[in-house]
Amino acid sequence: MAYKISADDCIGCGACASECPVECIVEKDGKYVINADDCLECGACAGACPVGAPVAE
Repeated sequence: MAYKISADDCIGCGACASECPVECIVEKDGKYVINADDCLECGACAGACPVGAPVAE
């Protein structure tokens, strides 16, 4: 199951993006989003996020 970043929870720190092995997380309007088509479902983003914004869909 691909991960999705909750826009309500994202604080825009970028910790998730720096941990993504396939670079499918990008900044958009001050928040980060995951391209679900490229997500490996590894969970690295969820482990790196200080507020738990990335969640499995």
